[in-house]
Amino acid sequence: MNTFALPTQAEYPPYYENYISKLTESNYSELVLQQIERLKKFLSSQPEGWENKPYARGKWSPKEVIGHCLDTERIMTFRALCIARGDKNSFPGFDQDPYVEEGKFKEVPQELLLADFENQRRALLSLIRTLPVGSFEKMGIANGNSMSTRALFWIIPGHFEHHFHILQHLY
Repeated sequence: MNTFALPTQAEYPPYYENYISKLTESNYSELVLQQIERLKKFLSSQPEGWENKPYARGKWSPKEVIGHCLDTERIMTFRALCIARGDKNSFPGFDQDPYVEEGKFKEVPQELLLADFENQRRALLSLIRTLPVGSFEKMGIANGNSMSTRALFWIIPGHFEHHFHILQHLY
């Protein structure tokens, strides 16, 4: 696999520091695969019915959190692929709440969401392995901000860590 270090702060807007700062792992592939196993273990330890109950009124259920992570990872991966390929378009932001609402994740069996998460992660690693090393440093515009391909890829596990912490401590 092409290895690449954590991005510098010049490669992403300050908003994403919340996610990047959660990461210290230097081996991206190991980190991404470990997160799959941590999620599996955590979900298997929860009582039946837990997955559809938000921790507070107006909050997402655990299955909706997982669905949100999947949607975000796909969007970040798409943006990273486009920038890596030299696409000069500006990529729009997205409103996470309608995505979760339209995803109807409460209706999807937890096992399917977990399988989808694992498949998404393995597809992500497959893509990264095939990218030219120089493509990780390419810069593009996403949601009105300058971002590198590398930063978009690293935001994925950082975003997961953010939500996994919430799942562990608030649900």
